[in-house]
Amino acid sequence: MDFIDIDDAMEEYQKISETLEKLGLSQYEIRAFLALLFLGVGSAEVIAKNARIPRTSAYKVLESLEEKGFVISSKGRPKMYKPESLEILKKRIIDEINELFEKLEFVESIFMEKGEPQLVYTISGKDKVMKKIAELIDMAEEEIIISTPRIAEIRRQMAKNIERAIKRGVKVIVVTTPNQRPPKGAIVYRKEGLVATDIVCDNKRALLASPELNACGYTDNPALARHLTHFINILIEKE
Repeated sequence: MDFIDIDDAMEEYQKISETLEKLGLSQYEIRAFLALLFLGVGSAEVIAKNARIPRTSAYKVLESLEEKGFVISSKGRPKMYKPESLEILKKRIIDEINELFEKLEFVESIFMEKGEPQLVYTISGKDKVMKKIAELIDMAEEEIIISTPRIAEIRRQMAKNIERAIKRGVKVIVVTTPNQRPPKGAIVYRKEGLVATDIVCDNKRALLASPELNACGYTDNPALARHLTHFINILIEKE
């Protein structure tokens, strides 16, 4: 009988953990997801016990994993969770990487075409980024395009801002992943593999945020804003 080398097992776990962390998972989320892969299905309490995370954090961790597309939940009581199909997860991550490099090529093309475009400033810190997104929504006069896999989080924090924008006649266009619930009254397009958050306000201002919304670049250069609108339209038309 072959025995598992504990050192090798720990090394492999560390590699998996580091890779999942690069994909945006916290340490609690990594533990919960790996525990769920082992269990196949389980309640929040069972997952917390096996993942060795606090029971008080389990629901929040699993809700975050579901928003990120790593787990699926049932509607019964107690709510049960199971891991997303690894094949589906693999395809989504590959699509996200492809979309990321398309975005990098888009940014590179602007630099090559325009020289040194001015992304006027960089904002660091999630609270500041969210505040800037709310500001853009409030500034919109005709149209705001929000392309993001995190629309549920934006909708929860900015429901009133979006509602006010729609009431004053602003066309709110949302491009998001299939598992996200968009704001009421928005025009919605579904797109697999979104990574970052891109927002264009009236084709005059643009914001490009990191996947976790903890940093972004902002510009009020209309030429760059139109470039980003064009890029988002290309993504929509590919579906």
